[in-house]
Amino acid sequence: MKTALSLIALAAAASLAHAEPAVIYDMGGKFDKSFNEAAYNGAERWKKDTGKPYLDFEIANEAQRDQAMQRMAEKNASPIIGVGFSQASSIEKAAKAFPKLQFAIIDMVVKAPNVESVVFKEQEGSFLVGMIAALSSKTGKVGFVGGMDIPLIRKFACGYEQGAKYANPKAEITTNMTGTTPSAWNDPARGGELAKAQFAKGVDVVFAAAGGTGVGVYQAAKDGGKLAIGVDSNQNHLHPGTMLTSMVKRVDTAVYNLSNKVNPGAITVLGLKEGGVDYALDKHNDKLVSGALKAKVDAAKADIIAGKIKVADYMADNACKY
Repeated sequence: MKTALSLIALAAAASLAHAEPAVIYDMGGKFDKSFNEAAYNGAERWKKDTGKPYLDFEIANEAQRDQAMQRMAEKNASPIIGVGFSQASSIEKAAKAFPKLQFAIIDMVVKAPNVESVVFKEQEGSFLVGMIAALSSKTGKVGFVGGMDIPLIRKFACGYEQGAKYANPKAEITTNMTGTTPSAWNDPARGGELAKAQFAKGVDVVFAAAGGTGVGVYQAAKDGGKLAIGVDSNQNHLHPGTMLTSMVKRVDTAVYNLSNKVNPGAITVLGLKEGGVDYALDKHNDKLVSGALKAKVDAAKADIIAGKIKVADYMADNACKY
């Protein structure tokens, strides 16, 4: 009997070892040029490097979250990676119902023995692009356009404000959120309207942390001869000449690493020190970011990593209360 049970356990382990990973994207679609697309790129890199397939699903409405998670679990996919904080309750249910499978979530903590949670120090990367915005602004007025008005996006805005004020204590920051429902992630027309309204008030650099909505912000900046800052993925290539930089959040690396190995029960925190966030400099924006500007920002980056500069976290430090 003991031998039979051992064989069953070995068979189950072998089955799990050969299971396909699955990625479930958040609202906005996997080609949002931002958060979801970063996750997709990570999965594609894993596929290319390993030669193995993976499963994925794009959420079209809230009701599909539980269904998608259940379907992937029934297919014995493992690990099942939920992209975005909104996947938390679905992962909690599925992880409990399928204890032998491994799950992971990005941007939220789910405490379960078979779930790894990956969160980022968005405030640190946002601090750096806030510095770049303030040091590049000719008016001393910079803007922020968020997607859905949630604490996570306020975390971006708070870091951005701190960085701008660090570079220029007299800087004025205008903050707008697109909406209070998930549709706020995919409304480029509204994003463009908010950016234009900020420009009309003297803002000449705007940072968008709004998923697909950001595309409208970047277009408005191009049309108005202003500067924009991208988010999550490196979006510098979208409008070379008016994309000042991007606050890169390595969701792609997180998905890639999780597809290789999940640390069940772990909470992984990725900031500047871990290479989880940064600002993007490449051929598309190198003429906008001077050597002197880069030196100032890199000095602050080193100080944040060394603990000499502490960037307050909106969600933990009662900072930047709007």
